[in-house]
Amino acid sequence: MPDFPELSVAELTHVLEDFTRMHIRLPAERRLSFTTLSVLHTLAGGGPKRLTDLAAGEQVTQSAITQMVTKLEREGLVERRPDPSDGRAVLVRVTAAGAAIVDGRRSERMARLADLAARLGPGERAAIAAALPALARMVELHEGAVPADPPSTAGGNDDEP
Repeated sequence: MPDFPELSVAELTHVLEDFTRMHIRLPAERRLSFTTLSVLHTLAGGGPKRLTDLAAGEQVTQSAITQMVTKLEREGLVERRPDPSDGRAVLVRVTAAGAAIVDGRRSERMARLADLAARLGPGERAAIAAALPALARMVELHEGAVPADPPSTAGGNDDEP
């Protein structure tokens, strides 16, 4: 059985924070605030949302998200539609123009990451590729999409609690 290195959560946190900062700033076109971009990405990836759900997800006040959505609506990046399940509520959805910003930023990010990855050694690229399923699983666990595995199968180390 292979010997797996111990996971330092502190090191993981530090590296992910640094990587996230770099990743957010990779695209050079159409500079928008982090929260604005987060709202566009949330709507593009998760579909229409109520203002209350957006405010909770973005960790901003109801007033702040209402102002942001109004601004994005004026810019043609989102639109409000009646919620078919509750006529008193509205759903905010990304428009084609808003989705194009998300797609363009993702394409630019992929190109810049491809350039950086090409400058890594084969072992470094393989290590990143090997880590992707575990990182995706952490996202799933956070979002409650799947039940947690028992520790003996999730971590690959039977000695951990």
